[in-house]
Amino acid sequence: MSQQNSKAPIETPFYYGWVVVFIAGLGVFFSGPGQTYSVSIFIDYYIEDFGYSRSLVSGIYSGATLCAGLAMFMVGRFIDHFGQRAMMVGVGLLLAVALFWNAFLIGAVMMFFGFFMIRLFGQGSMTLIPNTLVPQWFIKKRGRALSVMAIGGFASSALLPPLNTWAIETFGWRMTWGMWGVALLVIFVPLAYFLVRNKPESIGEIPDGTPKPVKGEQNPAETAEVNEKSWTLKEAMATKAFWFILFCVTVPALVNTAITFHIVSIMDLKGLGTGVAAFVLTLMAVIGFPVTFISGYLVDRFSVHYILAITFFGHVMTLLLLFFTNSWWMALGFGVFWGFVNGFERIVLSIVWPNYFGREHLGSIKGLAQTVMVIGSALGPLPFGIFYDWLGGYQEVILLTLLFPVTATILALSSPQPKYEDYHG
Repeated sequence: MSQQNSKAPIETPFYYGWVVVFIAGLGVFFSGPGQTYSVSIFIDYYIEDFGYSRSLVSGIYSGATLCAGLAMFMVGRFIDHFGQRAMMVGVGLLLAVALFWNAFLIGAVMMFFGFFMIRLFGQGSMTLIPNTLVPQWFIKKRGRALSVMAIGGFASSALLPPLNTWAIETFGWRMTWGMWGVALLVIFVPLAYFLVRNKPESIGEIPDGTPKPVKGEQNPAETAEVNEKSWTLKEAMATKAFWFILFCVTVPALVNTAITFHIVSIMDLKGLGTGVAAFVLTLMAVIGFPVTFISGYLVDRFSVHYILAITFFGHVMTLLLLFFTNSWWMALGFGVFWGFVNGFERIVLSIVWPNYFGREHLGSIKGLAQTVMVIGSALGPLPFGIFYDWLGGYQEVILLTLLFPVTATILALSSPQPKYEDYHG
């Protein structure tokens, strides 16, 4: 999959980077079958069909997610080595295989490997690759480009819970896994292969676009300077900001995964049904979608760490609202507020790494961050499941979870963008 092409795969009247953004958004959409908002719909059916306890299924899911998280660091290295196009196609094929595997589960061991594969190739890789691809094509308009890409994520989180609910009730959970595998092979993999290119330089352009060269004159892309410093992973790890932000990006993964995984059970205990839980997930996505454009606008104009701090303060308020929810209208308010917070975090967590540390080694840097995020998502559901089995509810663990976004708010405010010259004098 050579990147030495002199022109774009298709001619467009606009900057080709927006085609890449569309495919990246499609990739984020198809990460859905490996995301907790999708998997959570299957959990009660697993418990019923296999006769397992909620703690056991939570433990299998957390253990598989933890193992997947530990493998994500290597995925980042592979992205830097092989490029996003090759990785998108390869991971797309592997995720399809993983979905077919889940259609044939017969016990706990197969369930573990099924969860492991969809978390590694879906939740991990299919979000990491697009989030390292789009920043290659945009610098000044990076926030806006990531906002457009995020449409895929919100479409996925809005559509998959009700679609899975309908498909499982109509065709069964095994057939539902298989249907997503076929969709991935037929739609995403061919488009990624034919349309994705790793960098604008490979088709004679520069990030954010450049005028086409006039005949007889030098291509502007050959002489243009990209004013962005690129840090290696080792250099980035020498900064305080790297470690503070690393903790910060773990918090949404931990908190959101825990709530999403147990949302049906949480709403049941509050006297609300499965329908309300699915509606909250969809509402969160619908509200979050337009908010991404606001956050994309803001991160292109203001310091990222301030937007990050606002996001985590929003997480604190969201958890408090969930704690006090006891009616459908409060659940509605929770879904709306959660959507606002999610709209901000999707953009700010994606843009902070390329803005702070540049494009060149982004795969390795975001690969490590994605590893920690997936580990965070692994650690979320299990304590909630344990508290449920011990105390019969989630109120206590929701209060304990507040410590994480409170800490992240403080660390975000303490993490302005590091200056390259300060570490390379």
